[in-house]
Amino acid sequence: MITLAAELGGMTSTTLTSAGLAVGIGLLATEHVRWWRGGGAPATAGGGKKGGPPASGGGRDPKKLVPFWFGIAFGTLAVACPAGILGTAAGFLRWGGNSVGNLVMDKMTGQTSTAVASASAPRLDGPGALIVTALVITLFLLRKTFAKALKGKFWWGVWAGTLLAIGTGTFAAIGNFVVPGVNDLGAYLLDGVVHGTLV
Repeated sequence: MITLAAELGGMTSTTLTSAGLAVGIGLLATEHVRWWRGGGAPATAGGGKKGGPPASGGGRDPKKLVPFWFGIAFGTLAVACPAGILGTAAGFLRWGGNSVGNLVMDKMTGQTSTAVASASAPRLDGPGALIVTALVITLFLLRKTFAKALKGKFWWGVWAGTLLAIGTGTFAAIGNFVVPGVNDLGAYLLDGVVHGTLV
């Protein structure tokens, strides 16, 4: 059996329940179903009206999923923070997902949730923290330039990211891709800016 999580020594600590995982999967499924249903009709010339403007869109544009998946990546980075506001917020969102999921699971199925993971994404290091800090500052300064719908998709993605990028298996691949990538990018930029080795 192949596991995709990093070694436990390099992980941040957390707990995810089966009910919390169900919430994360539900968020992921809902966003993708909306995307699939929203882009199924092909565009027609003239917008279906004689002499009218061309119809916009048509087809399932993958770019429409970018805000949600960017949110998942950001939620994953929050989980990878060992402390601070982002790490605490990720813990709160995970607790919320576990609690809401457990309530629904108990009422709908009569079953109680169990812990499915006690390890999370690989830990963010110093250079990675540089990238996350710059990202938080950029998002804060540009927050008013984003449409409300994009913000909503982003925040749903953040919540899903705090619930899905945990443990081992398929979903852990998200954390094992995002966090080391950000750590490496931070180290690359730090070397280039401070030591002049950027090529």
